[in-house]
Amino acid sequence: MSNTPAHRVLVVEDDRKISDLLQNYLRADGYEATAMYDGRDALRMMRERVPDAVILDWMLPGMDGISVCRAVRVFSDVPILMLTARIDEVDRLLGLDTGADDYVCKPFAPREVIARVRALLRRAQGRVKSASRPWEMDDASFRISWRGQWLPLTRIEFMMFRLLLSRPGRVYSRDQLLASVHDSQRDTSDRAIDTHVKNLRKKVQTVDPGCDCIASVYGVGYRFDIPD
Repeated sequence: MSNTPAHRVLVVEDDRKISDLLQNYLRADGYEATAMYDGRDALRMMRERVPDAVILDWMLPGMDGISVCRAVRVFSDVPILMLTARIDEVDRLLGLDTGADDYVCKPFAPREVIARVRALLRRAQGRVKSASRPWEMDDASFRISWRGQWLPLTRIEFMMFRLLLSRPGRVYSRDQLLASVHDSQRDTSDRAIDTHVKNLRKKVQTVDPGCDCIASVYGVGYRFDIPD
């Protein structure tokens, strides 16, 4: 048996059935799971001992999930997976802008939640060291290389890719990507952003065939995942 301590995951969910279900799946996957049912109590616990990851419901008694997330970000970068039954895009963006690393909409498959937690923990552990990252940035020349080759990027593509690369695993909304290229007033629609991302993918795949490192997050925006 491994002597490596199990990762501690805090489940903050006031629905006892959902909380118990998630805890059971987490424990079956080898995690140490703890539950809190009130946002204010959960924040107090995290101030005393920060877990390795948090599954945080949107609607909570005491303090809502957004407020908890905002407060946690003052003192910790712990990975936070937000659970929400609200499908309005503005709500999703607010959650991510507040500092959530990912979200899952209810109803959800428990295995998907566990897979998301596992991915967040991998990123937080920094298992892919900076030396092994396939890109290199040259801010002064507005250039990014991939696998040792400079990509033929436009200025807008450079600014967008630079933002995505700045925090692998973080979901950026289309509004945030637009803000990164705010100096260009010619090209500001959501459709234009999607076109630029499509072009970025093609240019990366020209150098690295089969690489799919820019993921679409339905209804929100895009996320960069460090390839293996």
